[in-house]
Amino acid sequence: MIVSMIQLIFEIPDVDSIKEKRRIIRSVKDKLQHRFHMSAAEVDLNDSLTYAQIGGALVSNSKVFGESVMNKALEMIEKEIPVRIHDVSIYSEEF
Repeated sequence: MIVSMIQLIFEIPDVDSIKEKRRIIRSVKDKLQHRFHMSAAEVDLNDSLTYAQIGGALVSNSKVFGESVMNKALEMIEKEIPVRIHDVSIYSEEF
């Protein structure tokens, strides 16, 4: 069993309230869950108004497949979500 994971730290420019930040984060999580069938959650920087950290995970039987899904998810975020990505980690572990 292979668990592939992605962790993103990004800046959300022009956000004036926590409510607006939560709306954008929910949109990112929903897209990751529905398009890529992965688990996703905000994992840190909850109190920051302009920064967020999101983690996602996918279980498969192939490291190549799992990491390709993570890279496609990253591309989707870069193209469709109005955020500035500061850090990305993609990796897989075998259990």
